[in-house]
Amino acid sequence: MEWLDNMNCAINYIEGHLEDKIDYTKIAQAACCSVYHFQRMFSFIANITLAEYIRRRRMTLAAFELQNSSIKVIDLAVKYGYDSPEAFTRAFQQLHGVTPTTARRQGVVIKAYPRISFQITIKGDTEMNYRIEEKESFQIYGIERMFETKDGENLKAIPEFWQEILENGEHCRLLKSTGREGIREDGLCPVNAVSCYRETEGTIFPYMIFAFEAPESKAEGYTKAIVPESTWAIFSTETHRIEETSSAIQGLIKRVYTDWLPTAGYEKLDGYEFEMYYQLKDGKYYEETWIRVRPKK
Repeated sequence: MEWLDNMNCAINYIEGHLEDKIDYTKIAQAACCSVYHFQRMFSFIANITLAEYIRRRRMTLAAFELQNSSIKVIDLAVKYGYDSPEAFTRAFQQLHGVTPTTARRQGVVIKAYPRISFQITIKGDTEMNYRIEEKESFQIYGIERMFETKDGENLKAIPEFWQEILENGEHCRLLKSTGREGIREDGLCPVNAVSCYRETEGTIFPYMIFAFEAPESKAEGYTKAIVPESTWAIFSTETHRIEETSSAIQGLIKRVYTDWLPTAGYEKLDGYEFEMYYQLKDGKYYEETWIRVRPKK
């Protein structure tokens, strides 16, 4: 399966360069996707960040060398990319619970983290409801901020971004700029979110809390983007209370990456990942995530 082959090619690159400065761009190229997409997909599937996986693998190999050779700690630190023996020792002790010097002794317990291999597994999880829709190009505008995927920082920082604009009045101002403050008949809120609507380098990606641009919109001063005509795979969360919104949308996105994409008849295109927010008349909420796709060849 092409998806599995691409992911395992990326792991091959990582494992072959653990003694080098690893280029995240080359990892993503091996997986045939963007850096943002690969890091996000990796963290969802492996349940650890890419950076943490690399640290664990390096410290595993370093522990093997300490127990099976006379290599000096300073040389081991340089070999695995640390600026000083002290920095290496801190990282080693954080993972193994002992110093590199102590790890040389017989009988000392250290940890070994094996290489990851991606494969399809069969599990009895709940079903995923989705639909495929073709949509013409449309325009959006809103409040933009850049986020970092390294170490999963974005998972904490994005909910904080939402809380900030709700508290400082920016959300209200964006809402008023649309000229229509009410919820649509289908429950869709006027203000939603999108990521990766323009290209960036490395582990940084753009995220916009946006409104749809219409003739009555007052979009001056906001960041704007044109969304191209696309085919979208659209997934929905279960209904929930408003305070459960962040965990619901993050859980849904994780299932898209881990349960749907590996076996779907579609492949994901980079860019333009939407979070759409709905409010029902009974006071419950649900969200949709939209990803651009195309049929697999």
